[in-house]
Amino acid sequence: MGEVVGRGDDVRWVIYSRAFLGLMERDLRVLRREMVPFVIRIAMNPLLFLFVFSYVMPHMSGGATMSPVAGMAGGGGGFGTVLLPGLMAVAIMFSGIAAVALPLAQEFGITREIDDRVMCPLPIAAVAMEKIIFSAIQSVLAAALVFPLAYYIPSTPVLAHVTSWWFLGAVVVLASLLAGALGLTIGTSVQPKQIGLIFGVVIMPITFLGCVYYPWTALTHIRWLQIGVLVNPIVYMSEGLRAALTPTTGHMPEVMILAMLTFFLVLLTWAGMRGFARRVLS
Repeated sequence: MGEVVGRGDDVRWVIYSRAFLGLMERDLRVLRREMVPFVIRIAMNPLLFLFVFSYVMPHMSGGATMSPVAGMAGGGGGFGTVLLPGLMAVAIMFSGIAAVALPLAQEFGITREIDDRVMCPLPIAAVAMEKIIFSAIQSVLAAALVFPLAYYIPSTPVLAHVTSWWFLGAVVVLASLLAGALGLTIGTSVQPKQIGLIFGVVIMPITFLGCVYYPWTALTHIRWLQIGVLVNPIVYMSEGLRAALTPTTGHMPEVMILAMLTFFLVLLTWAGMRGFARRVLS
């Protein structure tokens, strides 16, 4: 009897694995067909920001940066050094959210396209996890795309130096999964017609208060804000990439960064999966 049960479990896991990989292959094919819009969506915002604030404005001021936090990049680095990790964090976040929250708004709409997806032989939680993992793949691609833009466009040299590749890899993977979990939570928490409002009310504030355009240590003189932004998961994405890529700038302790990225990943994954199951079964 035990052998029969064991074989049944093995067969079930084979079916689950094939169904999971099938969903992933389907989404990857769609992404491949839409690669040009994906690249434009990811690159446009950082490209314009970098061009205006780290290329045009320094040339207008005779080469001097106009950023109050540029001097915090040690060793002579300019505003580009501060911007590099922050813009990569924004690319990871926006890509992850766009890959999950926006499609969910359509799938949970009147047509209920989500029903086609959950009919595959997979637990509902596994369908939700596939969305997080697929969005994480897009986020990693987005970070890789933004890096050369943020490194080469600024008129002042960007002081990027990786001292620990394993730490950089851990931050990118955790941040990418976290962005997907955040997108799942948002996509299952609001009505489809309200998803556009979320970007103005939630996404933009957490971006500007996510230590993207300045290091967390720069908030020392605004202590209440420095403590308040600790509830923002984007802070740990930015600080993690800052510690990995531009260690000459001030940043949080690495242990704290990894611990908080893991904490928010677990919390938002749980909340997103719970909301996903509720919306599917409603």
